[in-house]
Formats: sequence, C-alpha cells, structure tokens
Amino acid sequence: MKTIYKLTATAFGAGYSPFAPGTMGAIVGCLALWLFEKYNLISTTSTPLLFIGLIVIVTVMGIIATDKLEDEWGKDPSKVVLDEVIGMWITMMFVPLSFLNILIGFGLFRFFDIAKPLGIRKLEQLKGGVGVMADDILAGIYANIVLQIIIYGINSYFL
Repeated sequence: MKTIYKLTATAFGAGYSPFAPGTMGAIVGCLALWLFEKYNLISTTSTPLLFIGLIVIVTVMGIIATDKLEDEWGKDPSKVVLDEVIGMWITMMFVPLSFLNILIGFGLFRFFDIAKPLGIRKLEQLKGGVGVMADDILAGIYANIVLQIIIYGINSYFL
C-alpha cells in the first residue's frame, strides 16, 4: 500500500527529481491537461463539473497519501508534488487549453507557489496533508484569477 501512496504523492515519481521537484510536479499537471485535451477526456471549459470532481478526488487522494507518508518522509517533504499538479489544474479551471494559456498559467502558478503572497504561506501551517495541499490550492486560485483577467481582459480590450 505504501507504494501506491508514494506513486500518488510523487505524481508517478516526478517528486523524486533531483532538480526542482515542485516544478516537475507542475509540469506533470500540464502534461495531464494536454492529454485531457488531446484525447478529449475532460475539458476545463465544456465539462467543468467533471474537471472539478477530478480535482476534488485527486486532492483527497493527495491528503491521504501525504498523511500516510508523514512518519517516513516528515512534514511537507519536497518529494510530495501532487499538490503542484492540483494547483496547476486549478490554475486552468474555466480556461481554454492552448499552449500559450498553459504556459502563462504555469508561470503564474509557479510565481504564487514560490512567492507565497496573500495568505498562501499561512496555509502551510495547517496540519498534515491538508496543509500540504491547501497552499497550492490557494496559489492555483490566485493564478487562475490573474490568468482569467489576462485572457478575458485582453480579448475584451481588442474586440
């Protein structure tokens, strides 16, 4: 069972990257989004409730996996990157999936995840897996808001 928790928490091993594991987790989130779009599995715009359901399920899985691994790996280990996947997915909610939108979303999410402004750092203080996931959820929400402003603000300005 520990193997399943480790695969889940590390986003299929991305968290074991010796270089920027959090960035690798966000990249896994981007790749999953690209696969969802390419194979018409889930849409962030036409089936948003399904996408939100997936986010909730994977978030709960991340909380459970992180809690189960805390004794072995400690509090908020860098190997746990499923939170970055979730943060990236939240960044792209209700956003048309294009290469440019994903690239901008990635940059925005990583900014908010690393800088941790506006209460994001405070959420890390929550216990266990909830704290691990919560700060990236809020970073994803902030990144989504800015991305929405960029996309729809630019479109309305030029129309």
